[in-house]
Amino acid sequence: VQLQAFGGGLVQAGGSLRLSCVVSGGTLSTYTMGWFRQSPGKEREFVAALRVNNNRYSSDSVRGRFTISRDSAKNTVYLQMNYLTPEDTAVYYCAAGRAGLIVSSLSGASEYDYWGQGTQVTVSS
Repeated sequence: VQLQAFGGGLVQAGGSLRLSCVVSGGTLSTYTMGWFRQSPGKEREFVAALRVNNNRYSSDSVRGRFTISRDSAKNTVYLQMNYLTPEDTAVYYCAAGRAGLIVSSLSGASEYDYWGQGTQVTVSS
């Protein structure tokens, strides 16, 4: 299974971006999908997850601003990011884990088996 993330870029505070993650070599709908981010000097941070039953989860820092979704026909998962702030600046990674990940495990990076290469998001003030 390979994941390819893209869609990052430079945006002003208050703006929006949509990240995409294309899954190949596997069927998207059979994986728990997650987005994580990492800033320089910080640990990788959970952003959002989408379970196979379509339940969505997100971190407190992005809830109400970021939305995870998928298009099974395109084998693609998205992260719509609105009202961006400079604190959202990071490299964003998509990840795929087994379908049976429980809710309490969704935020653990080690629970995911496959990772994309990351896409840089920079938010200017």
